Amino acid sequence: MTERLAAVPPMGWNSWNTLYDDYNEETVKQMADVMVEEGYLDCGYRYLILDDCWAERERDENGCLVPSHEKFPDGLEPVIEYVHNKGLRFGIYGCCGVKTCAGYPGSFEHEKQDAEAFAAWGVDYLKYDNCYRPTAQKADMLYRRMSYALRNSGRDIVLAACQWGREEVERWIRSTGAHTYRSTIDIRDNWESVKSIADKRILHLEEGGPCCHNDMDMLVVGMNGGGSNPETTAEGCSLAEYQTHFALWALLDSPLIMGCDIRKIDDDSRNILQNRDLIAINQDPEARTCYMLSCECSPGTFALVRPLSDGSLAAGVFNFSEENMKAGFTFWDLGISAAAGQKLRFRDCLTHEDMGVLTESCCIRLDPHECKVFRMWNAG
Repeated sequence: MTERLAAVPPMGWNSWNTLYDDYNEETVKQMADVMVEEGYLDCGYRYLILDDCWAERERDENGCLVPSHEKFPDGLEPVIEYVHNKGLRFGIYGCCGVKTCAGYPGSFEHEKQDAEAFAAWGVDYLKYDNCYRPTAQKADMLYRRMSYALRNSGRDIVLAACQWGREEVERWIRSTGAHTYRSTIDIRDNWESVKSIADKRILHLEEGGPCCHNDMDMLVVGMNGGGSNPETTAEGCSLAEYQTHFALWALLDSPLIMGCDIRKIDDDSRNILQNRDLIAINQDPEARTCYMLSCECSPGTFALVRPLSDGSLAAGVFNFSEENMKAGFTFWDLGISAAAGQKLRFRDCLTHEDMGVLTESCCIRLDPHECKVFRMWNAG
């Protein structure tokens, strides 16, 4: 059986938040080196993605996209080959409109031509944006057009639909053939943005699934208020907020696409991004969604629970309030009968410590914006 493309959420790194338009061939090679040498590839981060601003401002006389001569004097093929030789996959950016968000050529009415070019260059992933779309054109039709073109390009290419959550995208995106879809506006490097994206995603817990994942946008873990993109740069988050951010994205089946400068990242942020316990939850082969348990006695707290393919459960307990709160869940709400003697063996996915066997309930105290994530196995 052929491996399904994007059966689990893609993982990788994207240039937009940190570099904006300031990158070139050497930058790409540096990022590829770091992804391999610093252990990101071993953790599952496979896609190195160039966002907007990689092309010349105009197509050539044959209507073809042209990589920037200044940034890539020998074209993109040698760069992509370098990335592939590192064991990574290469991603690129496009747009369904007449121009990209930064004003470079879009793929409207050039879908087949561009898909064939991407395939010939060796592209493995296309982030496909939603700017400068003709007003008479519906988004679902334009994403269908590029999906069809990619699927008939002769190469397996992930289609990441960057549609911003408009037009009830959750209702129709799977039928277009896209592998991931953005469900919100762009993330910014602060707690308010992380929380607002999570709040919206939680309203659509029933959406998503294998081969079509709800993309909550790039990870801002490790940016710490840095980055050269004025659209995404903000004051940064605390370490606890970055940890909560990563835990939410992992549990909620979002692609894990790093946006920080991994060449300069601090150890605490690297440990969050390389948390193999959380990555294993995100990459579970069944790609199931979560259900939510509210903690009515502690406003602003809740639990997200996700069944995993080996019979275990993943549970994240979150405190979105501004107060120190007690929060948790009962086994009864998990479908587990303590009265019948059922127990669970707990592992703390943040400290990587086994906690032993618990019965009936789990209750913890959390600081504002803090979380805990557990993996739980049947213990009788």
